[in-house]
Amino acid sequence: MKDTDSNRRKFLKVAASATALGAADISMASAAVSEQAVALSETGPMPHRELGNTGVQVPIMQLGTAQDLDQTYDKVMHRCFAGGVTWFDTALAYGWGASHRAVANFIKQMGDRNKMWLTSKSGSGSVRGLVRDIDKALAQLETDYLDLYLMHGIDDPGMMDPEFLDAGRRLRASGKTRFFGFSCHDGNVPELMNRAARVGGIDAILFRYNFRKYGDRELNLAIDACHKAGIGLLAMKTMGSVPRDLEKVVEFRSKNFSLGQAKLKSVWADERIDSVVSEMDSVRFARENIAAAKTESPLTAEEVHQLNQLAALTANYACNGCSHLCESAVEGEVAIADSLRYLMYYECYGKKDRARALYHEIPEHARQVSEGALRAACAVCPQGIDIPARMQRARELLA
Repeated sequence: MKDTDSNRRKFLKVAASATALGAADISMASAAVSEQAVALSETGPMPHRELGNTGVQVPIMQLGTAQDLDQTYDKVMHRCFAGGVTWFDTALAYGWGASHRAVANFIKQMGDRNKMWLTSKSGSGSVRGLVRDIDKALAQLETDYLDLYLMHGIDDPGMMDPEFLDAGRRLRASGKTRFFGFSCHDGNVPELMNRAARVGGIDAILFRYNFRKYGDRELNLAIDACHKAGIGLLAMKTMGSVPRDLEKVVEFRSKNFSLGQAKLKSVWADERIDSVVSEMDSVRFARENIAAAKTESPLTAEEVHQLNQLAALTANYACNGCSHLCESAVEGEVAIADSLRYLMYYECYGKKDRARALYHEIPEHARQVSEGALRAACAVCPQGIDIPARMQRARELLA
């Protein structure tokens, strides 16, 4: 009990200091990477797992491309590919086409499209939009087919009604995509996954999954249902990010892994997960993540304990996107989950311009909600987030 109390007091002190920091100080902060972690071998093949019951083997790590990519020669893409990361995850919305164009140029440089796996996504909520968007994606990527086409960021179970599943079947039959599915990261992920397991027609699901979610019984039952149904399961948001200064409270220690590597290893330890999307924005992080993927050493019980401790002590900064709870507690329209997600982009990922652009797409009245009204949202937040304070910080940094 004394150790827990000491850690909690230390966390509160660090949290107060981090809140006082400027945004630039927070975004530039980074956890130290041990020499052992950097030196982990990158030789040998990238491990593969079967994607659901498709019979196709895929690398356990993908490069997420929702980042600034060099349109001429992107060192991270080349480093990843050389290390066995042959699966590139992109979307029409990433950089408003810039991601697609950078990947298209990379394919030309590699000279063989068939050596790569490509995912793209459409945020359209209609069948017509899905059919239109895959043609647009193929044109931008300058390829004849996708390996996986996803309905992007869905939160409506109606996106698995027969007309959408029939569209997926037609797209597969046309040869424009080999496989079809959806991505999701809002509060109703288990509902969407359970529906996918029941209705069929979904080859793969990309969903939020990280060390913070292991005790979530509802989510685990949904994962079990999809795994049993033969649906490929792909994890994103695996870092479970909060401002890096706050993560220092646990002072993660390991002879083999950095904190980032440990977070990835904890997801790969779940054999139901076929692959992880990792947004590696530097050659250094690419090397580190590739090393983590290739080493056979598992996490120790002590390392797992440290991750659990980190999850517990920083829970009230980590929004799980369950907007159906907090936003329904406030009268009128309010965008809590989106605001906190864009704040995370700013504070944790350093994506300041993108965070501001996305934040400004939220109607002003949904951003400008009184502290009193937001207090009702705090009462139903499973994470205990100080929603008024975080919404105020979003306004200060992003407006």
